[in-house]
Amino acid sequence: MTGVFYNGYNPAMFTPFEIDRLSNEFESKTPQEIIAWAIDTYWPQIAMSSSFQTQSVPLLHMVSQINRNLLIYFIDTGYHFWETAIFREQLASEWHLNVLDLYRDTRWDVYARQNIRKLPLDDPNLCCYIHKVQPMQTAMKDMLAWISGIRRDQTATRAHARILELQEDGLLKINPLLNWTKADVKRYMEENNLPSHPLLEKGYRSVGCAPCTVAIGVNDDERAGRWQGRGKTECGLHTDMFKNKDLAKLKSDFHLDVSVMERRQVDR
Repeated sequence: MTGVFYNGYNPAMFTPFEIDRLSNEFESKTPQEIIAWAIDTYWPQIAMSSSFQTQSVPLLHMVSQINRNLLIYFIDTGYHFWETAIFREQLASEWHLNVLDLYRDTRWDVYARQNIRKLPLDDPNLCCYIHKVQPMQTAMKDMLAWISGIRRDQTATRAHARILELQEDGLLKINPLLNWTKADVKRYMEENNLPSHPLLEKGYRSVGCAPCTVAIGVNDDERAGRWQGRGKTECGLHTDMFKNKDLAKLKSDFHLDVSVMERRQVDR
């Protein structure tokens, strides 16, 4: 593979030790510096993901200032609030963002029709896998790096994340906003006069799919309205579910039977 070199190294040749060292260095860097390094180092095999909610806006704005050609994946689950779809179109148009929508594998369609009354309410993990995790896995298959907007203060899982996270398959996950807080997000948006998701003023401080998102109080945790009462805080993109590419090994995470889809994956 050919590509940009950073400090004499081909990015694909970074060792885990070097990634760890860089991650420590980046704790004192600005998000803009981290984004610029990532794009310079991994272009063109780098992409960003965004849910286009209020917390996504600072990172999207930074990318629009650094390199508008960066590919941004928006996972269209088919369950989004209408306001999210409108907001995605607004930002993509006004900031000239390079957004590509991702959709579920159509081989799930028959399965989904048979279990439509059970998804997502009876099996939110499987629903997230079908509509979010697997499409993102497929999209990132030929990429070397993935820019994400997670922050440590959002969930217990994210609290232990690193700015640079090298996965077993070689994909490097880059989290430029990791050590930011919700106060940092608010300050950046106010300083740059940035728009908020239309549902923020209605109490939706974190916005996901409509069936699994509710409005919350001003003193609740930012993501308290996601999968409320279902023992779930993550969609799977930022957990081991994304790292594991074998559906058969994920069966224990699901309530519904996925044996039919397992066979289809083997047969393809």
